[in-house]
Amino acid sequence: MNRQLDLALDGIRKRLLEMGTAVEQSVEDATQALLVRSVDGFERVRETETKINRLQVEIDQECVELIAQYTPVARDLRLVIAAIKMTMDLERMGDQAMNITHCVKDYLKETPIDLSLRLSAMALTCRRMIADSLDSFLRRDESLARKVLLRDDEVDSERDAIVKELLEIMRKDSSKVSSGLALILIARNLERLGDHATNIAEDVIYASSGEDVRHVGAKPSETE
Repeated sequence: MNRQLDLALDGIRKRLLEMGTAVEQSVEDATQALLVRSVDGFERVRETETKINRLQVEIDQECVELIAQYTPVARDLRLVIAAIKMTMDLERMGDQAMNITHCVKDYLKETPIDLSLRLSAMALTCRRMIADSLDSFLRRDESLARKVLLRDDEVDSERDAIVKELLEIMRKDSSKVSSGLALILIARNLERLGDHATNIAEDVIYASSGEDVRHVGAKPSETE
């Protein structure tokens, strides 16, 4: 029984990796469009979102079937619960990538503002948070998950700084109001991506140790 349960849990981990890889690609395609000033990848982002949605349904069903068949307890049960919660965050990340693509399309129609590189840097931080949160789950690395939590404030601060700068630009030049609003929405969607990566990291800590760090913040791992 234990061997079969372990195999089933490994299968769920692999499926989550597939879903997470799709999310990372979708976010990269969406943010790259801003940097190269092109929406050629729009349909690819849409197709990837469809795949992400399908994987959410399939993984959730696999988790339900695993619980019914093997009645996992303790750490194994926490892992399955974390997996179900992770699919929700990953699905929302796919939605955010789509939102970013729509905003990029709107932005490219308007007067450009020279903040693309700064937003791309923010996007890179978010993508690293996503990658590390998923990696922490696959490696069962609670220490790495806690590091993801600490980067959430960095993303929030960058969002605030970008929005502040854009508001000042829009105040001085009314011709850039529409493009400025599009970039503000992109920054807010990137910040939400960081939030979802943080949620996944919190789930990893819960699955690993049973500690619920929601609304509490990161604390150093005992292994550090």
